[in-house]
Amino acid sequence: MNNSIFPSVWCNNNAREMADFYISVFPETNITDENPVVVMLEISGRKLMLLNGGDMFRPNPSISLMYLTTSPGEVESVYSGLIENGKSLMPLGEYPFSPKYGWVEDRYGVSWQLYTGKAEHIIQKLVPTLMFTGRNNGKAEEAVDFYTSLFPGSQPRGMMRYTGAEGEVAGNIQHGEFLIDDYLLMLMDSSGPHDFGFTEGVSLVVLCDTQEEIDRYWYSLITGGGEESMCGWLKDRYGVSWQIVPTLLDELMARSPLVTEEVLKMKKLDIRKLTEAAG
Repeated sequence: MNNSIFPSVWCNNNAREMADFYISVFPETNITDENPVVVMLEISGRKLMLLNGGDMFRPNPSISLMYLTTSPGEVESVYSGLIENGKSLMPLGEYPFSPKYGWVEDRYGVSWQLYTGKAEHIIQKLVPTLMFTGRNNGKAEEAVDFYTSLFPGSQPRGMMRYTGAEGEVAGNIQHGEFLIDDYLLMLMDSSGPHDFGFTEGVSLVVLCDTQEEIDRYWYSLITGGGEESMCGWLKDRYGVSWQIVPTLLDELMARSPLVTEEVLKMKKLDIRKLTEAAG
């Protein structure tokens, strides 16, 4: 199981509250690490970072979290928990693609797609799902080619296309799946009148063992119109936010507050300088 890539949700300084809420809603969910900045959850063995960033950004449906299970009853139970003080984006019900499915935005603005499927089709229970809207609509397949070219252990897993009868552009991606470094992601195009696109509200974290890995992912992801941000953050050509960080960053930060000071000065993170700061 690859747990070196995982989603991160930007929180308005309420990460622990959100974590406790998700623990009450999802089975097999627990806190694995916590500090004033980050609460790390595992949902069915898959990492989810909750980041205390303040009120600068909010999650939106451009990146939702797909939760897959074989149990219709589990979908109903999780939906019931998430919808409390939240809102429905697609009502809970039976659909041609799933006997029990619902899309809900929870009280914190995080979007969840809850899907019932067959066990042989579920290789990962929590899957970040990217929606390409606005200027990005129609670029989902191109994005799969881009992402799978950058990471080892990568491959498309299948693309379902719109026929045109749905009111969407024929040939665009209705549902696609792909692996990067053996981590599953899903994506779709949507030409609807959406007022949202990719933001830092939900980002993707990549843990790197070496500086060579950091450098390779950093420069590859910003190529073609991406942009550098601070503290290991960047945006790729589609506006998707990534955090490219050393695997040992938490360990270094625990050793000295000087490490955090160094992180705040950097764009691309430098393992050698961070290690020196840790003493």
